[in-house]
Amino acid sequence: MRLYVALIALLRAAQTAAQASPGLPMVINTWGGPFTAATDTAYLSLVATSASALDAVQIGCATCERNQCDGSVGFGGSPDENCETTLDAMIQDGTTMKSGAVAGLRRVKDAIAVARLVLDYTEHTLLAGDLATEFAVGFGGFAEENLTTADSAAKCNEWRAAGCQPNYRAGLLVPDASASCGPYAPATPSSAAKPKVATREVELKTRKSTAYETSAGRSHDTISMIAIHVDGTMAAGTSTNGASHKVPGRVGDGPITGSGSYVDGEVGGCGATGDGDIMMRFLPCYQAVESMRRGMTPQEAAEDAVLRMIKKYPTASTGIVVVNNQGEHGGAASGWTFTYAYRGGTMNGTEVVTVPPLSA
Repeated sequence: MRLYVALIALLRAAQTAAQASPGLPMVINTWGGPFTAATDTAYLSLVATSASALDAVQIGCATCERNQCDGSVGFGGSPDENCETTLDAMIQDGTTMKSGAVAGLRRVKDAIAVARLVLDYTEHTLLAGDLATEFAVGFGGFAEENLTTADSAAKCNEWRAAGCQPNYRAGLLVPDASASCGPYAPATPSSAAKPKVATREVELKTRKSTAYETSAGRSHDTISMIAIHVDGTMAAGTSTNGASHKVPGRVGDGPITGSGSYVDGEVGGCGATGDGDIMMRFLPCYQAVESMRRGMTPQEAAEDAVLRMIKKYPTASTGIVVVNNQGEHGGAASGWTFTYAYRGGTMNGTEVVTVPPLSA
């Protein structure tokens, strides 16, 4: 019995240590694997240069954009139904609460940098589509480039050859979207012979098993990052190329303040990843930060935010990482095994934390 009690105590101590602050400065973000290069780059900018927390988040997210982290960030990934890659990004200042974001950015690779321009040089929060591109090129001097690569074009063509399955269409359509490609139109009563029976949850399960996502071993999407400067100032940001085979024009949670990420330097920050169409309905990062304000630990706040989502959508794939302004951290997930990475204080390298999924 004493051995059992001692073992439980050790496990609890280990859990507490895993969530303890490594010291400041600190960088923490969604996912391990290729995403740790972003963690390291952002952290080193804080200790080796005069970078601010905002600078570090921009540098970290830009690293993933350049590296095309797991195919889910930056150019050449997650093509829409038209085989085009578009980008979403946002960045937020935890002191002023200002944020800047771009959604559906076309033909410009540097999404997080354009979001920073929105933050620094406009009174707006979000620019979208072709006019966001016009802002990036005309004001920011960014080059227009084709975001499609040979790999993303090939994967999209394979999807089309498979009858455009799975996809994000729903309701009664002609032709039947569960069996063929578009263009689609709403069905009239006389043409609605066979309703599409797949629910949103079933579509999500199917999407996660598509050849596009599994053939390359991809299991991640979106980098969301929080940085804490040694002076205590904080920033957060997100960059993603969205959902594979999305309806053109779709915007997920990535550029939405409070959903993709959120930070309040008086409390802490949060980064999210997963099914953005569901997650943006709950603003999980805003929820988590406000839960910490009311006294929850980062781990409790993360679990609470995820449980709120899976109460309504039990099969949703979600993952969030939460950190308070002292650097204590936690994470929660559903539908998949999630990981997050962090580096802080005098750590010599990035640590990756594995987060098992919660159940509704």
